[in-house]
Amino acid sequence: MERFKSMIKGDKTIWFFVFLLAGVGILEVYSCTSMIAYKFQGGDTFHYPLRHIAYIFMGFIMMCLFSWIPYKKYAKWADGLLWACVALLFLTLITGHATNDAKRWFTIPLIGLSFQTSDFAKIALVVYLSKMLALAQVEPENRWKCFTKCIFSIVAVCGLVLPANFSTALLIGVASLGMLILGNFPRKWILGLIGLAIVGFIMFVLVVKVTGISSRFDTWTSRIETFFTGGGFNRDFQSEQSLVAIGLGGINGAGIGSGIQNNSLPHPYSDFMFSTIAHEIGVWGVIGIMICYLVVFYRCVQIVKHAGTLFPALLVMGFLTNIVLQTLVNMYVAIGFMPVTGQPLPFVSMGGSSIVSTGIAIGVILNISRYSTQNETVSEIEQDEEEMEEIVDYPFMVG
Repeated sequence: MERFKSMIKGDKTIWFFVFLLAGVGILEVYSCTSMIAYKFQGGDTFHYPLRHIAYIFMGFIMMCLFSWIPYKKYAKWADGLLWACVALLFLTLITGHATNDAKRWFTIPLIGLSFQTSDFAKIALVVYLSKMLALAQVEPENRWKCFTKCIFSIVAVCGLVLPANFSTALLIGVASLGMLILGNFPRKWILGLIGLAIVGFIMFVLVVKVTGISSRFDTWTSRIETFFTGGGFNRDFQSEQSLVAIGLGGINGAGIGSGIQNNSLPHPYSDFMFSTIAHEIGVWGVIGIMICYLVVFYRCVQIVKHAGTLFPALLVMGFLTNIVLQTLVNMYVAIGFMPVTGQPLPFVSMGGSSIVSTGIAIGVILNISRYSTQNETVSEIEQDEEEMEEIVDYPFMVG
């Protein structure tokens, strides 16, 4: 037990509440995949839960591993990580495995392991942007150069994700824009970037309309049109079933394993996991889940306030923004506040790439939290590592 405790580094509150979220996810995945297991796995109701537990285990392994790696190393690795992920995104777009006419999955040759490259690309992008934003403060004369590098990296990642996954590209873009605003660049630069993004998206739409190169475009427009004009026979089936599930849950819920509406709800174990929780655990379950996320988010904000230097503060803010946006989108889609899109609930929904990449992000945050407390000294964490670039020590001021 002591050995296990010694492996758990960083903010213990974050560890505890992430464990709670994962536990709820395991129970709900088991509950809402029983019917699917009877249909596709010959009645093996443990097939999907065991696979989900394996994903959770890998996610926690990533949390442990990255909580041990000194965050200063990422300043050196940032460029290589980003362009490696850009190359993977390009390969995925060309040779990736298609699901619902969208090439989101890249399969590693020989071993046959598949993963969504976009989940890891947004991790690399946050690291790269954090480095560039910190460098822009250290070298004010190079602010424009750093800003253009940020734009190029955002366009490269979002542009390669967009053809297969509009919602993920949009969330990455919004999170990246938030980081640029935090980077204290001139307002006219930010407004110019937003204008260019709008023009670029309009051009993309026109090209797709003329050439028909993206089979997903009709799906996107259909969902958006249904959301704004829905009603009667035009109401989106997935949204309708989600609202029915939430309504049937009531205050106390139908009970875990007793959610009949799960059989009618599309993807109750991933995209509509929030609806599944509301259906089976009720309002109390929803409040509990929201409290868990709010505590994790609050602890991350506290880590930012005590980070001391700019680079780690930007890393935490970048990762936190991505996780918050993904969480809100999943919840908003479930309650009908947004058009239907496939964003999992972090550490709760079933999905290997999402859980592992979120584990990496949380692991980096945990490592930074070790520096922001007095429980462990810098020398204990770095273990006599050489000093990294100047940018990682640039002071961060709150307020």
